[in-house]
Amino acid sequence: MTQRDTVYVNGKELRCGYTTGTCAAAATANAARSLLSGEAPERECVIRTPKGKVLTLPVETISQNADAVCCGVKKDAGDDADVTNGMMVCAEVQKTAQGIVIDGGEGVGRVTRPGLDQPVGEAAINSVPRMMIREALIEAAEAYSYNGGLSVTISVPGGAETTENTFNPRLGIVGGISILGTSGIVEPMSEQALVDTIAAEISMRSAEGLKHLMVTPGNYGEEFIREEMGLELDGCVKCSNFVGDAVDLAVAHGMEAFLLIGHIGKLVKLGSGILNTHSRNADGRMETLSACFLLSRTGLDRRAVIAEKLLECNTTEEAVEYLREQGALDATMKILTERVEATLKHRCYGKMRCGAVIFSKQSGLCVCTKEAEAMFTDGTFCRGRLGSA
Repeated sequence: MTQRDTVYVNGKELRCGYTTGTCAAAATANAARSLLSGEAPERECVIRTPKGKVLTLPVETISQNADAVCCGVKKDAGDDADVTNGMMVCAEVQKTAQGIVIDGGEGVGRVTRPGLDQPVGEAAINSVPRMMIREALIEAAEAYSYNGGLSVTISVPGGAETTENTFNPRLGIVGGISILGTSGIVEPMSEQALVDTIAAEISMRSAEGLKHLMVTPGNYGEEFIREEMGLELDGCVKCSNFVGDAVDLAVAHGMEAFLLIGHIGKLVKLGSGILNTHSRNADGRMETLSACFLLSRTGLDRRAVIAEKLLECNTTEEAVEYLREQGALDATMKILTERVEATLKHRCYGKMRCGAVIFSKQSGLCVCTKEAEAMFTDGTFCRGRLGSA
């Protein structure tokens, strides 16, 4: 990379990297130029990203024969925690009679379910990387006045093993990783990459005909859904901290019902209108519980003491247990229920039904909003064991 961009995250300067799509396009450009010129491949390749950033990337693997040239560029994710960091992205270019063909080989996944960026059966090389690869081939052909066709096969050695550590199995992409990127640059700890993954999964569910979406922030929610509610996780989407984005995406894909299930440590924040639940964006957990307690008008003779104690709690589990000891849990959760439902309804602008189920590890079910209860009653979602204890 000729000029290493940096970003500041949580007060730290972090190095940017480049996407698998950029690696694939750079490897393609280098291989195509070598094939059409008849010269040995260069050891560096200049590539322009979709955002106009010009990169000079080292070419680390080269092989050629009379019919094809293969070049590889190592993925450098900068300071991002990316499972594909250090993997070799290879492009083998061959001449054909006409046209341009882009396909995936070893270590590049295949799409098996509708609703993703590429049709079923295609290699999991997304639209922007495909555009970059196509442009690289066209530019090479023009540079050497070549009028025939070109085919390129993108491969990632080790990609089949690495894919198990990605979202691909959930998305129905089998056999390898995806070739991704919209800007060509990897920004460390990129929230957009996570939102893009959520968008892809909701799009896939929509393409499968799903109209009622179950969403959970993460593993705690999945465990509760499976073990306490007795529901299957097929069709359940993980939204991480991006509850608001998940609601927006569900509306955009025409979902009719949205059921959010999660631990109170995250979802209590919805009671204060907070829809990105990451702690660096907002906390407000104890403030929200204290406000709900005060609005419940319980413990009138000790309101100040209880509210102050809630603000001193370290975790929501501790706060829930304290409210139970004070006989104020049910009344406080009733207010929280109303506030959470109001937040969800406001975010979706009334365009779909929105409900929430919130639990704690120690106490089990804490909140089941009216709309969530209605969804269970009318069969929109199977109730399972919820509330049976």
